[in-house]
Amino acid sequence: MIVKVSSDAELDLLEGFRFYEDQSAGLGRYFRDSLIADIESLYFYGGIHGRYYGYHRMLANRFPFAIYY
Repeated sequence: MIVKVSSDAELDLLEGFRFYEDQSAGLGRYFRDSLIADIESLYFYGGIHGRYYGYHRMLANRFPFAIYY
């Protein structure tokens, strides 16, 4: 599966990174790495998630974020 990250999603990731980094040094990096790993998992699991608003929705494993694809 080829994944294209929209500009809105890029902004959400950046804002999430900044938010978590403000909470604790290094947490923003952990957030980013975790979300990237979740997105990369779509290679194996893409298409098995329920559909919401016309897109599949996968909930992130470690943070309260959803990935729509």
